[in-house]
Amino acid sequence: MSTLTTERLPTDISADLRGVKAWVFDLDNTLYPVENQFMGLVEKRINDYVVRTSGLPADEALVMQKSFLHNYGTSLAGLMTRYQIDPHHFLAEVHDVPLDVLEPDTALRLGLERLQGPRIIFTNGSSVHAHRVLGKLGIDDLFDGVFALEDADLIPKPDPRTFEKMLTRFGIDPATACFFEDTPQNLDPAKMLGMTTVLVGPKAFSAEDDFIDYRTAALAPFLTTAILDGDPA
Repeated sequence: MSTLTTERLPTDISADLRGVKAWVFDLDNTLYPVENQFMGLVEKRINDYVVRTSGLPADEALVMQKSFLHNYGTSLAGLMTRYQIDPHHFLAEVHDVPLDVLEPDTALRLGLERLQGPRIIFTNGSSVHAHRVLGKLGIDDLFDGVFALEDADLIPKPDPRTFEKMLTRFGIDPATACFFEDTPQNLDPAKMLGMTTVLVGPKAFSAEDDFIDYRTAALAPFLTTAILDGDPA
């Protein structure tokens, strides 16, 4: 499939997703817009956890946290490497945030309903967090499964082993699957496995990586206009 961008295309041209049989979605900042700052609440709790665990001032703890994200994929993986922490306690604490800024999106629901085949959530967050968010967005009934960090034995994306475990769990053929994600480096192993890749959100048009098939600022309009199997010729 050719690389296209929904914001740079004429209105009569849409992403061609014919042949896709399974749909895999990252959760945070992908299913809802990053502008609502929901993940900022989670990140504040993560920073507080790093401060408490490391004993560092907040600004130094933030630098450490960012290095964990870069080197290990998640703050949790870095904390587990450097400190003796209970990962399940960490996941429960940092995801225990109010959901007030999240709200159902009719356009998103309509876009998801168009997709034929299983729809899967693939997140570096916890299972409880994923189900809370899906419920608040009013789309939990549209998904056939969630593959969370616990299911990955706490090995986060972009580790290829985690992708393979997710695909095996749900019996997905990567050659006929599409993966939607807001973090560019998480699309690299997906593309290597043969998945169609879509970068969602504000980074969509700044990343130059050739493992990105499609780019869109927001998920709902992309799904609403995509060309799917069974659409009129």
